[in-house]
Amino acid sequence: MANDNNPFKSIEEKFLERQREKQKRPKATGGPVTPKAPIEVKKYVKLTLILTAIFALAVIMIANIFIVKEDEYRVVRQFGEIKRIVQEPGMNMKIPFIQSVTSLPKSLMTYNVSEAEINTKDKKRIIIDNYSVWRITNPGKMISNARNIINAEARMEEFIYSVVRTELGQLNYVDVVNDENSSRGSLNDRVTKRVNEFLAEGNYGIEVVDVRMKRIDLPEENEQSIYTRMISERQSTAQSYLSQGDADKRRIEAETDREVQEMLATAKKEAAIIHAEGESAAAKIYNDSFSKDPEFYNLYRTLQSYTKTIGDDTMIIIPADSPYAKVLTGYLE
Repeated sequence: MANDNNPFKSIEEKFLERQREKQKRPKATGGPVTPKAPIEVKKYVKLTLILTAIFALAVIMIANIFIVKEDEYRVVRQFGEIKRIVQEPGMNMKIPFIQSVTSLPKSLMTYNVSEAEINTKDKKRIIIDNYSVWRITNPGKMISNARNIINAEARMEEFIYSVVRTELGQLNYVDVVNDENSSRGSLNDRVTKRVNEFLAEGNYGIEVVDVRMKRIDLPEENEQSIYTRMISERQSTAQSYLSQGDADKRRIEAETDREVQEMLATAKKEAAIIHAEGESAAAKIYNDSFSKDPEFYNLYRTLQSYTKTIGDDTMIIIPADSPYAKVLTGYLE
């Protein structure tokens, strides 16, 4: 039975038949042909089969070895069911043909959350664009509840939108766009903490490390009205600055004019005092000089009066025997 099942039986028989024919043929020299010993074909066939089996086994072994890197998880499944999750880096092996291996990232990942329109506390509509940094903490829970990374990101996005809408709904528009406003506070930290609480409740096996706002915009239909109001506010502020500047200008000018008037009055006062002192000194000098010769003083005062009272058209009628006429005529005796 063993020989009947041997796939190399026909090949073996043909080979043996050829060997017999060669032994029967005479040589070219015409001498008798010496029979040769038959080749042991079965021995070589068995060796070939053994080597083939070893090679096939080695190929199968190598094909079912997988390497786990430091930044990934390896999930081993058997007929779709998770058998084990390998987290430590190194070389591992799976059962051939019935087990399969998939990988999940262990490192931090970034997800861009879809833009959403939100109403603030003061009923202003704004468009928020966020992004999140997250990672897988438990691959088993993630696969059981979210199936894959796409579904996990979808659930995370729903929670982020819900929390952001709730948080921003408690703030006014100015508080949202002003980073320095203390009422906004640690908004990103609060959103991150609340989203992780939702993810933990659902056993999704993922963790959000951080949630940040990339951009805050206004809807297109509100942009023009906001721009117009901003321009009006800036113009009002500019006009207030101009009015304040004019008031300061008038105040400075008034103070300067007052100081100038005070300086002029002081200068006039000092000048009057100096002038009076000079006249007093001059009068004293005149008195001292004229007291030495009273007649000369009288003559000098008379001549001075003439310079002020007599002009080109002045006519004076005086008696011929008056002292004044005698002086004019040169009679001084």
